[in-house]
Amino acid sequence: MRFHSQLLTDSEKEQIHQEALKILQETGAKFHSEKALKLLESHGARVDWDKRIAYISSELVDQAIKTTPSSFVLGARNPQYDYPVPSPVTRFCLDGTGSFAQDFYTGEHRYGTVQDNINGLRVFQQMDMGVMAWPPVSAEDTPAYSRPLHEWAAMMRYCSKHGEHEIHNVRQAPYYAEMLIAVMGSEDAVRSRHAYSLTYCPVSPLLHDGPMLDAYLEMGSLDVPIMVLPMPAPGMTGPASLFSNICLANAEALSSIVVYQLANPGRPLIYSSATGTMDMRNGAFLGGTPEMGLMSAALVEMGRFYDLPATSAGCTADAREPGADVVLEKITTTIPPVLAGSDIIIGMGVLESDQLLVLEQIIIDNEIAHLCERIFQGVDSNPDRLLTSDVHDIGPGGNFLSRKSTLKFARSKEVHNSNLLDRHTLDQWIQLGKPSMYSNARKKVEEILAQPVQEPLPDDVSQKLEDILIRADRELA
Repeated sequence: MRFHSQLLTDSEKEQIHQEALKILQETGAKFHSEKALKLLESHGARVDWDKRIAYISSELVDQAIKTTPSSFVLGARNPQYDYPVPSPVTRFCLDGTGSFAQDFYTGEHRYGTVQDNINGLRVFQQMDMGVMAWPPVSAEDTPAYSRPLHEWAAMMRYCSKHGEHEIHNVRQAPYYAEMLIAVMGSEDAVRSRHAYSLTYCPVSPLLHDGPMLDAYLEMGSLDVPIMVLPMPAPGMTGPASLFSNICLANAEALSSIVVYQLANPGRPLIYSSATGTMDMRNGAFLGGTPEMGLMSAALVEMGRFYDLPATSAGCTADAREPGADVVLEKITTTIPPVLAGSDIIIGMGVLESDQLLVLEQIIIDNEIAHLCERIFQGVDSNPDRLLTSDVHDIGPGGNFLSRKSTLKFARSKEVHNSNLLDRHTLDQWIQLGKPSMYSNARKKVEEILAQPVQEPLPDDVSQKLEDILIRADRELA
């Protein structure tokens, strides 16, 4: 009795597919990458070189879907954390590259740093519901021209789970490749293990960044997986209806998949999305809305429609500071993609429309993940759960505390027991200082940061990364 949902009917999925094909054939997508345009034209796409728009046929889309692997394993530096996709369960990803961090010690709201990434990754490393890391803030204390490399290095050093992030241009690609080889030991290990992946966000509507796309094509030689993450928002960068916005996001995802598969057929890709909405009163982008959760769920179903691994944004919030508003928004945006079967939900640890890292929030989001998974698990109706005989033995007016089945129940996962929510009596709660979910989470963060780094890189590998960063800072300046 799993609790799952189906948002889109089969006919609606087909309609979204056909509308996306119509967009790609009649409106086209703009590519600032000459390499991508030449690649598309050489495979039959019509290209308007003056406008840099490629008109992509349904045949090219069909071919690309056929060559994209329907499953693969997202590896990890520690193979214990390898994660096959598609997955029968939903797990979570640390949200990435927000602008700001809430200083854990002073509470200051400031630009992010390398140390904020280190702290966030160390906390995430110990979250049992997290399988994919992403540097949570943009490290503003590093040079802009090599910044993503510094963020990659922090993730490689301080988290042994699967890592995903981005690079910005072809000049960064050789250093990134060196880093992958240094950590994994060889080019073959990079190709076979897929321990690190790239995130690619088309620019809505229907625009592809040239330098980033060229860099990602360059990394095809190492078979680095790509998570395609379109982000249109209805009425702002997408059409002003949820259904049409879903169609546009699908078209952007398909146009990305076509290019990557033409360049490297069989390269692992993940169909994903990070749609949001707009506050029509002030123009603000919103990610913590029920509509965002619904669009995420719908696009997960479209990923399944194409028989591809499917992840999504979720667990998102727009509230400015930790508290009840954040938890409400995050649960609202987590339940729909969980029930739709998202392989991985991206959103842990941040609020303020994905722009503010709060370390305690990583702990709380892990608990939200557990609560939502418990809903997804539904009601177990296996024969050992059928306890009518207990009802007969106890009879009217009795209680079941003395039954062996109750003892077994207490030790099972039939009911989720939270280690974060306070369940004391009122008197005990007052005596303990009225602990809250956030105060309990803060204690856990303090414990984690006081411990030695878990599963650090060997010193010689860490030094190789440092040497690569020094060269990149000097040569990319």
